Amino acid sequence: MEKQWYVIHTYSGYENKVKANLERRVESMNMGDKIFRIMVPMEDEVEVKNGKRKVSKRKVFPGYVLVEMLMTDDSWYVVRNTPGVTGFVGTGAKPVPLQPGEVAYILKTMGIDEARTKHDFELKQNVRVTSGPFENFIGIIEEIQPEKGKLKVMVSMFGRETPVELDFSQVEKMS
Repeated sequence: MEKQWYVIHTYSGYENKVKANLERRVESMNMGDKIFRIMVPMEDEVEVKNGKRKVSKRKVFPGYVLVEMLMTDDSWYVVRNTPGVTGFVGTGAKPVPLQPGEVAYILKTMGIDEARTKHDFELKQNVRVTSGPFENFIGIIEEIQPEKGKLKVMVSMFGRETPVELDFSQVEKMS
């Protein structure tokens, strides 16, 4: 059995209280070896009021809490009977775990477990665009932005060199 992420449904507005209650129950019932991480997905939201920028946290999924756990009868019971939890998300009695891609996306948007994209591109290297509006164009890499997973490529259009910003996945190295 391996640990997976599950979604629990809570009363809206009680997500942080449910998180705190569940963390206390995990500690008091010695379930730390079966229930690992409990998260309320949040993102920064920038508001501009009267010309001033205000950054506040906003719940990405109101009414839901993510739990990384090993699904056993004991761990299910602990989570399910935590005050404020209305149930697991899933069909019938069996909770359905999140797909790894979904978890990676949620963690990345929160800035946790930032997935760094590996690349083997070099400046001044020739590349071919494989998708998007510039598909099959050939260009030269002018700038690499590994933190964003993007490249600035100079592409020849109408006889002029034009800078184009592309994802790593949109280009391939020329052999």
